[in-house]
Amino acid sequence: MATDPLHFLKVQRRMPQELSVPVRVLGFSEIYGRFEAPEAADQASRCIDCGNPYCEWKCPVHNYIPNWLKLVQDGRIFDAAELAHETNPLPEVCGRVCPQDRLCEGACTLNDEFGAVTIGSIEKYIVDTAFAQGWRPSVAPATGHRVAVIGAGPAGIACADRLARQGIAVTVYDRYPEIGGLLTFGIPPFKLEKDVIRTRREVLEGMGIRFVLNCEVGRDIAFDQVVANHDAVFLGLGTYRALDGDLPGRDLPGVHQALPFLIANVRQELGLPPLPEAPLPDLKGKVVVVLGGGDTGMDCVRTSIRLGAEEVTCVYRRDEPAMPGSRREVKNARDEGVLFRFNAQPLEILEGPEGVRGVRVVRTAASAGRRGDVRAVDGAESVIEADVVILAFGFRPSPPAWLAAHGIALHADGKVALADPQRFRTTHPKVWAGGDMVRGADLVVTAVYEGREAGDAIAASLRAGVTVAVPAATVAA
Repeated sequence: MATDPLHFLKVQRRMPQELSVPVRVLGFSEIYGRFEAPEAADQASRCIDCGNPYCEWKCPVHNYIPNWLKLVQDGRIFDAAELAHETNPLPEVCGRVCPQDRLCEGACTLNDEFGAVTIGSIEKYIVDTAFAQGWRPSVAPATGHRVAVIGAGPAGIACADRLARQGIAVTVYDRYPEIGGLLTFGIPPFKLEKDVIRTRREVLEGMGIRFVLNCEVGRDIAFDQVVANHDAVFLGLGTYRALDGDLPGRDLPGVHQALPFLIANVRQELGLPPLPEAPLPDLKGKVVVVLGGGDTGMDCVRTSIRLGAEEVTCVYRRDEPAMPGSRREVKNARDEGVLFRFNAQPLEILEGPEGVRGVRVVRTAASAGRRGDVRAVDGAESVIEADVVILAFGFRPSPPAWLAAHGIALHADGKVALADPQRFRTTHPKVWAGGDMVRGADLVVTAVYEGREAGDAIAASLRAGVTVAVPAATVAA
């Protein structure tokens, strides 16, 4: 296909067909459809191949975006899938859940005046189509090395992928009954349908990766046993300890943490029994207030709408431009009927006869301090009525006790301290780590990047034969 450098003037940016709001709020299907081949090629042809691909540099995994856009134009889907996987072990996931408006598409040369190339939707199209047509990643001959991965979230999957592609046998341990970590249990299906993760699992197992699920290291199998049975270990345990802001009233009936709420909803969608400690609350006809303006907050407000809440409000202490999440998700939430209360700092959750009755907030204004800082405005307090309050303030690592017991150093906030940050090696000579448990809660794509880099570093170490034997005292139970 000949390239027309002015194609972007003839064809406007267009996303795949979107489910109408009245239809999509009735269920949890993904709201965006998929391109067909002509549409994908037409949208890919809008790329002007600007020579200095800002999209590529803004992408945390540095995808070869203009290159695989050209392959889509030419109909070379298998080649595009191969190239996409060179940098990203989970492109079909990132194409769905990445905040492209803040990353690749936000950096697109066409973004300001003509509309960015629909990079995320094309990335999703490439892999969905290639998998459906039978393409699978290539795997090198077996080396005889064995590596354990603890945690089947994005960092763990990315690490396992890189190792398997280099001929290393990988066993992945995870406490959940399905792979994916928060990709499966945290992100709602309207952003990432779970069949996508099931397909990826089939692909990974076809590469020789073995998953040991419903298995918690330190409970069902000892960590020292995992270390002893493998040449190296990668940790990708994520962050699950919720921040509550020490907000008075946070323990009242009707107050829920974001992650248990989202997990409970996904378990219901998957037909899994509820966890006794975190059942899914009944939101039908309720007034719901979600505190926090990140992507997790958007997941909570949009889930609440689908669970039949009468009214849903997102409360955020800064203004709208300062929101840390995807602008697309904010728009989707607003389209679905979510109300937003900006520049409102929660002070207290108020008790009523049956639990929660509201949230006391104070209006905020920009502070003279650091950019993004806010100050409370004297005398500007009010109450937002609520039957249910969901706290979406963020997460911190919750490191298991066996980390320190086996010589793996931690920072004061619980994040894993790396002895070699460039190679993601911990203070234990056989253990690497990456993702949120090292960096703190962040994007899926940054966890993918760190898992990818750690996998390559482990493979290089094993090839060089420099893995250090672990002293007996280090791996003692």
